[in-house]
Amino acid sequence: MFSALGNIFRVPDLRKRLFVTAFVLALYRLGSWLPTPGVDTATIRDLFDQSGSGTILGYLNLFSGQALQNLSLFALGIMPYITASIIMQLLTVVIPTLEKMRKDGEAGQRRITQYTRYLTVALAAGQSAAYVVVFHNGSALGGTNALPNLNIRIFILIVLTLTAGSTLLMWMGEYITRKGVGNGQSLLIFASILTSIPTAITAWVNGGVFQQLSLPVMILAVILAVVFINEGQRRIPIQYARRGATAVGQTTYMPLRVNMAGVIPVIFAAAVLLLPPTVGQLMGVDFLTNTFAPTAWASIGLEFGLIVMFTFFYTAVQFNPQEQADNLKKYGGFIPGIRPGRPTAQFLDHVMVRLTLPGALYLGTIAVLPTIFIRYAGFSQATAQALGGTSVLIVVGVALDTMRQVQSQVMMRHYEGFLK
Repeated sequence: MFSALGNIFRVPDLRKRLFVTAFVLALYRLGSWLPTPGVDTATIRDLFDQSGSGTILGYLNLFSGQALQNLSLFALGIMPYITASIIMQLLTVVIPTLEKMRKDGEAGQRRITQYTRYLTVALAAGQSAAYVVVFHNGSALGGTNALPNLNIRIFILIVLTLTAGSTLLMWMGEYITRKGVGNGQSLLIFASILTSIPTAITAWVNGGVFQQLSLPVMILAVILAVVFINEGQRRIPIQYARRGATAVGQTTYMPLRVNMAGVIPVIFAAAVLLLPPTVGQLMGVDFLTNTFAPTAWASIGLEFGLIVMFTFFYTAVQFNPQEQADNLKKYGGFIPGIRPGRPTAQFLDHVMVRLTLPGALYLGTIAVLPTIFIRYAGFSQATAQALGGTSVLIVVGVALDTMRQVQSQVMMRHYEGFLK
């Protein structure tokens, strides 16, 4: 095991990528504590601990890496970018112009990415302005004004700072994806959730005997379930035609994962689920805040449905059966017993639906069952937020995806990997 881990640092390019990833994540944690100009961080943190930990602000704080409770530079977290990505991917399906851009290859994808960045800035500006208003009128923190010295100059300064922080996080996530290891946005959320685990563990240790015994079992079961479903795949045999009189046709396989979308559907579902209670908190609509609270039945049911929907949607974005069939035909490959071209595309589409449906249902079940268990087992809010089904799913899923990328880099250099 230690020899396999040592192989990671014997590859110069991979060693550099790991350093870049660790350095950017360290900067992210530093920015989570940098105070915003015009804000009394200590006062807001005290008020947040008294009134905000058990509300929707607690979950927003979880995904911002404890930055919201300080109203610091990265208080908005990466969620504006995630929300913008969801909106753009949905618009790509319904707007022909965007659909044409997506099919234009790298140039079209760059334009869509640019539009996503512009939308992120707009969403971040609107969200930061709403936060300033809510923290000022006291509706989020038990009626206490957390920004008593607010004026137009301070208002603009705070909004600009928080928007700039969210934009910087967007760039940091993209930089990790390009120059580091793993998906940058997912790793930022991964790091955010990890920062809440010590507080959750403290609350767990101070809990009752049932909570102390049952929580480790639940977390272990979720981890095993996530690993099982993420690593499951169906291998479609591929036969390549002979080339030349003496050449022998090659046989290989196409691996189709049960959960090809990875942890992205869970992150997307979490981002969408935060919208109704956040709007309710900002506008003072108790119906939205209570109905879509993280442990409410409406929220649990909606989370399950969104995970299933986003799993199918993201799998369709990642895997195009017609494109795969065309590539096989172009290079002389075929599936034994299936004619090349359209029949191959129909076969792959049929297989993907049969794989994705149980994978999506399984993923949704893993996400909601721990939340239901925590709701009725008397766990604290801190434990429910940091160690609930969604949080554990994201942490384990992102860790697996990152390890898989590291494994591929190590194996490419003919070293022994650490995943068997």
